[in-house]
Order: sequence, then C-alpha cells, then structure tokens
Amino acid sequence: MGIEQIAAELLGKVRKNKPLVHNITNVVVTNFTANGLYALGASPVMAYAHEEVADMAKIAGALVLNMGTLTAETVEAMIIAGKSANEHGVPVIFDPVGAGATPYRTEVAQRICQELDLAIIRGNAPEIANSIGETWAIKGVDAGEIGGDVEELARNAAIKLKSVVAITGKVDVITDGTSLYTVNNGDEMLTLVTGTGCLLTSVLGAYAAVEKDYMVAATSGIAMYGIAAELARQQTNYPGSFQIAFLDSLYEISPQLVEQSARITQK
Repeated sequence: MGIEQIAAELLGKVRKNKPLVHNITNVVVTNFTANGLYALGASPVMAYAHEEVADMAKIAGALVLNMGTLTAETVEAMIIAGKSANEHGVPVIFDPVGAGATPYRTEVAQRICQELDLAIIRGNAPEIANSIGETWAIKGVDAGEIGGDVEELARNAAIKLKSVVAITGKVDVITDGTSLYTVNNGDEMLTLVTGTGCLLTSVLGAYAAVEKDYMVAATSGIAMYGIAAELARQQTNYPGSFQIAFLDSLYEISPQLVEQSARITQK
C-alpha cells in the first residue's frame, strides 16, 4: 500500500475514532486550534493546571506541547504532563515555537527535548536546529529556511532526539533519522494566518493517536493539511476569509481527495 493510500485511510481513522488531543498551547491560538481539531473530527481539550495535567495527559490519545507564549508555570505544566504521557504510553508532540529567538526559549525547548520522550517534534528549520543546540538565524517566532541543508538537519535531529522530526516550510521534510519523506502540498496563504503551524502540530497529535508509526502519521497529517489549504485557497485570496475557508476545508476534505492530491516523495 502506498503512502498516499495510507494517508487517506488515516484521515478516515481520525474521524472514526475522534481521538482526545490534550493541548498545552499558547494563548494566541487556543480557539483556532480547538476549532480546527473539531472540524477535522478529533476531540480537543485544553488543560493547563498543574493539579490536573498529569491526569488529563494519561487519558488522552496524544499530548501536544506548544511553547508559543511561555510562562514558568506553563513550562512546568508541560513537563508534568509530558512525564505522565510517557509513563502511560501516550505520544507527545512538541512544537518549539520561536526556539532560538531568546535564550529562555532555547533553554525551554532543549529542556523539553532532554526530559521527555517525544513521538514527533514539528517546527521550522531554525526552531528544530536550536532545539538540538545548533544555531540557525531566527527573528521573533517566525523564521525562514536559511542556514543549511534542511534534510540533513532533520536527520541529525531525529537521531539525536530519537524522535520523528517534521520540518515544515515550502517543502516539508519528515524523517525518523533513517527513512525520509518530503511533502509538497500547501499554500503560502497559511503564512498569513496566525496559528496555522500550531494547529498543524495539534493535527499531528490526532494522527499520532491513531497510528503508532509516527513517521507515517506525521507525513499523512502534513499532506492532508496542505491539501486542505489548497482547497481553501480556491475559495478566496484574502487571509481573513481564508481562515474560515480553511476550517471548512478541514471538515470537507475527503480521503479520496487526499489519496489523489498528496504529493509525497520518499527518499
């Protein structure tokens, strides 16, 4: 069975199983993330209190940690939840938003990578690089793909972290350190709507909840997400309406469209 067909089947599996995705995410994207997961067919929960995150994480299908708006209290909640998820076999998906922008962000990203077993880490190239102690240029929480070979970086990070690494950009790169996929779906309008990267990470949580081959899960989720963006762009050329159209596309997208439209290459 080809990866495109698997990606199609996993979309159906997410919708059938409606996995509970526990998000400890940033204040900018909470609503968009919840709505996006609902539109896809998953079941989001946002729980941050130290008193409950361990209990919530252990009953979830996946735990998503996103460090977009950092506080010391949130970081500790992530560590508590992550350790609980590790103990109970729940996949942890990490989004090191802005790693490299400030020493604190870099320190937090590296701490999470060191203290937790990650199923998937997803970010842009500078975020992934800084999470493993390499230095790539970054400005704020946004960054371009400058500084080196993205595929080599992804492989090195996957080996170092013993995790699936997904570096997203114009061409998305997903690897476990041995095998590698690239995905060439998506639309530049995604870069004009805040939270689309963060939502993608949570979508990967939904896929990891139903597929234990995390490289297949990540590749399938990223391809589906890019196709949904292409579908939304057919409806509008404006970022405000694109955001709404994109949520609609996550609801509307079919397994058949995923199989037909996924542009995935194995290397």
